[in-house]
Amino acid sequence: MISLRYHIVSITACFLALAVGVVLGSTALNGSLLSGLADQKKDLGTQVSDLEAQRNALNARLADADAFAGSMGPKVVAGTLDKRTVVLVTTEDARPADRDALKQLVQQSGASVTGELQLTDAFTDPEKADQLRDVVTRLQPAGSRFPTAGDSGTLAGALLGSVLLLDKSTAKPQSTGDELAAALSGLTDGGFVKPSQGVQPAQLAIVLTGAQQTGEGAGDRAATIARFATQLDRSGAGTVLAGDPGSADGSGPLGVVRADTSATSILSTVDNVDSAAGRVATLLALREQLDGGSGRYGIAGNAQAPAPGVGSSAGN
Repeated sequence: MISLRYHIVSITACFLALAVGVVLGSTALNGSLLSGLADQKKDLGTQVSDLEAQRNALNARLADADAFAGSMGPKVVAGTLDKRTVVLVTTEDARPADRDALKQLVQQSGASVTGELQLTDAFTDPEKADQLRDVVTRLQPAGSRFPTAGDSGTLAGALLGSVLLLDKSTAKPQSTGDELAAALSGLTDGGFVKPSQGVQPAQLAIVLTGAQQTGEGAGDRAATIARFATQLDRSGAGTVLAGDPGSADGSGPLGVVRADTSATSILSTVDNVDSAAGRVATLLALREQLDGGSGRYGIAGNAQAPAPGVGSSAGN
């Protein structure tokens, strides 16, 4: 009996020793792991701080560059569009601040803005494309020729181009005042546009949009704006489609245009109109349009240069 108890005590002591060893070993291992994780956390924290400092420095440099572009912009564009006329078309997501700054720069270039037209959310709504197409077809001015493409964006571009833009050869209206009034009234009644009072035809057009389209039907919405602007360009002496950097992505209007060589061969795009430099590029692109050229300008990867005449971007 004593021997049995001795063996039981011995076995129990062994188990206890083993358990203590495991605990001690685990504690040492955990301590090593925690120490290593703490060191990694510290290193990552240092890297984050360094990256934030670099970002802040770059943002400061960009702010300085944009301030310089803002101060020099009026001098750069002065006289480039002397005695020309421009109509401004905006999408619903275009920022009013960008619109106002762009209008001011247009005036500083020597041109005048003949009016504004906002495209509503319904204009790009895929579910209302058939309705827009029917309204546009019904409002077609007598004697005008619409493209065979049946999409709503192209047809709307043809209609508004015929009433809002002057003939590129003669600089004379392509429609009557009554036809202009009927087109704007019909599209307004349909909920597709919101025109400013007293809109008149112009030689050139700027289509100002926001960033990339989002949500259901984003691709269709972007394509509608892209096709509209492209057809508008065909209708007059020149058009520039301008937007935020995100607009040059695949689901953005500029991205759709830049993926289509037939569109980029005639329509100019600027992807950083939210900056002073981008607005200057927009005005210079309008001048280039008058001279028969086109290009992809801005800071996105699919831009060919920051602005006309500046030089090609890397990777293009």
